[in-house]
Amino acid sequence: MMSPTAIFIIMFVIFAAGAIYSYSTPKRRTVLAIPAFSSLMATLFSVIWSVILYKNGSFTFIHGTFLIDTLSIFHIFLVNIMFAAASSYLYDYFINENEEEVSTKYLQQFTALWQVFQAMLLLVVLSNNIGLTWIALELTTLISAFLIYSNHDSLSIEAMWKYLLVCSVGISLAFLGTIFVISAAHALPSGDTIYTFTELQAHASDLNGSLMLFAFIFLVIGYGTKSGFAPMHTWLPDAHSQAPSPVSAVFSGVMLNCALFVIMRYLPIVKAADHDSVHANLILLFFGSTSLIIAVVFTPIQKDIKRLLAYCSVEHLGLVAIGLGVGGVGIFAALLHTINHSFAKILAFFSAGALIKKYNTRNMDEIRGVLKSCPLWGSAFLFAMFALIGIAPSSLFLSEFLLIKGTFYSGHYIVLGIILVGLIIIFASILKFVLEMVFAKSTSEKKATDENVSLFNRLIVFLFIAELIIFGLWLPEPLQHFIQSAAHIIQKGAGQ
Repeated sequence: MMSPTAIFIIMFVIFAAGAIYSYSTPKRRTVLAIPAFSSLMATLFSVIWSVILYKNGSFTFIHGTFLIDTLSIFHIFLVNIMFAAASSYLYDYFINENEEEVSTKYLQQFTALWQVFQAMLLLVVLSNNIGLTWIALELTTLISAFLIYSNHDSLSIEAMWKYLLVCSVGISLAFLGTIFVISAAHALPSGDTIYTFTELQAHASDLNGSLMLFAFIFLVIGYGTKSGFAPMHTWLPDAHSQAPSPVSAVFSGVMLNCALFVIMRYLPIVKAADHDSVHANLILLFFGSTSLIIAVVFTPIQKDIKRLLAYCSVEHLGLVAIGLGVGGVGIFAALLHTINHSFAKILAFFSAGALIKKYNTRNMDEIRGVLKSCPLWGSAFLFAMFALIGIAPSSLFLSEFLLIKGTFYSGHYIVLGIILVGLIIIFASILKFVLEMVFAKSTSEKKATDENVSLFNRLIVFLFIAELIIFGLWLPEPLQHFIQSAAHIIQKGAGQ
């Protein structure tokens, strides 16, 4: 079996070669097929890493710079599976556009950036070095900003600059938090690995607890900006509404999770340095509750289908933050919710993208009768949105139920009230939008059509819907153990 270092090098060489080859071939079909190949190869390598992890336990490589444990492999699989699905959807999304609508040069640039974006997100969840983690996440901002820019669309330029501005401010605050962490660790024995998550966790009791808690505030605000926490979420609705639908899908289903992953890495270190105080948990509960409240306020007034999905992301990432803040079963619920939200949101954006193309509008008031006019994507949209509002027996209903249970038993009754009221209001608001879009009389004069959907994308729709239903009824025991192991790392820290 290949060594972890060899797998890492080969994987990133494939991404680099794919990005370079995207520029060298004028064949549009080949250009659009390259990201799917890169993502599938990355998924294969993830399986090999997971086998090594299963046999030998967590491990580091390249002088401790990179770490693979259950928490990181959890996010590595999410990144690669979601990108593989989105890359397949990407092919159908652009393949029928002519040269005047979408130029070959734009597609070449888009697919090259797409692959580099995936590589940088993988670097975030692989990194064991706190400085490299910050650099990788900053690079995801710079790279993905150009994915927001749509061909011949001036509004997307405005969204791109807003995304760059807000997330750059956020990542600057995260940099300050990183500096404070380094300052808190100044008393530790010097060495090459002193600023790795594993080393900080091993010497957490020797860190300055007050300074680490102060650093954590900056880290949560900074990385939370990229994760869509309110009130730092302002870039999210604009970016989602203006970006091509495949980009919106990976933003919501992948990138937000990777930013929150970094906070998960820091959480046990801060708690151990602060002698397991509840302060770090309260910070997460505050931002999680704030995000849920903001979603409650803005969800009912949306008209743009993709902005609606953006505020849905604010809601669900807020719920994940609350789960992390609650601790115990709340952490398990947060990780399960992360999986379920990614599947549902990817499917929702795929469907929304197809409906927008069908109706030539993002205004939900003008999208009607989607089951009749677009049977496949209309059905996918219906299932995805029902899952996102937590209708039983969807998988998100299960993770939200576990989250509510954990919040109740932990005694956070105010937060519990916010969750219950928030979920009810958002449920009613989104249900109204969905029922009108799905069952009202169609406004499209075009015939019902799904003929441009490839067999592979039809399979993705089926598998994603199956996940949303099956995981709500039955959670396989190996998956439970896997999530519990990842939750243990969030509670006890890397290398513990």
